Amino acid sequence: MAKKGNRVQVILECTEHKATGQPGMSRYITTKNRKNTTERLELKKYNPILKKYTSHKEIK
Repeated sequence: MAKKGNRVQVILECTEHKATGQPGMSRYITTKNRKNTTERLELKKYNPILKKYTSHKEIK
């Protein structure tokens, strides 16, 4: 049964790790309110492979 409402799950992917070309990927799953936040999310999250906080952007 699907949830009703404006909240949707989104996947955040590290932008710095993608640029380095190293194997592996840092991704996080979170929710956002589609009605209040129409643009894509961008949050600072910890990347365990690079061992630092990096910018993570929402992917489709």
